Amino acid sequence: MLEGLKRAFQTLSEKVSKTRLSEKELGEALEEFKLQLVSSDVSLETAEHVAELIRPRLAEVQISRFGDGEEKIAALYRQVLSEILLDESPEKLLEEIRLKNSTRGDPYIILFVGPNGGGKTTTIAKIAFWLKKNGLTPVLACADTFRAAAIEQAKNLAEQVGIRAVSQRYGADPAAVAVDTITSARAGHESVVLIDTAGRSEAKKNLLEEMRKMKRVSSPDATILVLDSLTGSTGREQARRFHQDVGIDYVVLTKLDSDSRGGLALTVCYEIKRPIMFIGVGQGLGDLIPFRKEYLIERILA
Repeated sequence: MLEGLKRAFQTLSEKVSKTRLSEKELGEALEEFKLQLVSSDVSLETAEHVAELIRPRLAEVQISRFGDGEEKIAALYRQVLSEILLDESPEKLLEEIRLKNSTRGDPYIILFVGPNGGGKTTTIAKIAFWLKKNGLTPVLACADTFRAAAIEQAKNLAEQVGIRAVSQRYGADPAAVAVDTITSARAGHESVVLIDTAGRSEAKKNLLEEMRKMKRVSSPDATILVLDSLTGSTGREQARRFHQDVGIDYVVLTKLDSDSRGGLALTVCYEIKRPIMFIGVGQGLGDLIPFRKEYLIERILA
């Protein structure tokens, strides 16, 4: 896991922890560092920003005869990574849900968006499972009326979690499915509406416009982008486009346990300035854990 990022930081440490480098030598080491970051799915802009943060701090590190250079450099890396990575406690989401339920008597609405094949529907089921464990009553809006078998998949997952699912026929207006679900959740005093949507790509303008319509009519309290960690530079473009076209509040990264490079987390946090709330670490309903920046930092610098 995250071997690419580990290697990039380790290689730079090996070059700067043993002896003091000249300005030119440090520049050359950082150029190689940036290339290693880019090969680990960090965008060029993000890699350059990381190097810009590291350079003046590395120049200030004094290599002492007591051999504590590596410790100083590791502390420097932790500081830089902590400045870039953004996390958000799921506890905050629980508080917001309960506050809306208690003060307004309305369900909290979460709109899920993401590209095709990113694990969005499965992630929704995992979040529903987590919400249920925390004493809430989620309901699933099967608003992906575009992809073949999407409704069956969503309903099957809802049954596994033990929650209600609202659906219509394929080809129905997804916005109507969302509105029906919200109306029925309000009547049934259910606490959270989770809206599944069809996977979008930048090539399908009609689907992007439909997604914007979904957001207008459902007025979600939060919009969550689900991205596959393994998509690398493609994931970066997807994040930028979804944030530009829809507006994102939180990010969930799937398959992080299988990611040997690990750069998308850094890229997403830097490029769209939105926090990661959960990461997927397996296929089971319970294989979703809150993202903590320290979790990633320790694995990168281990």
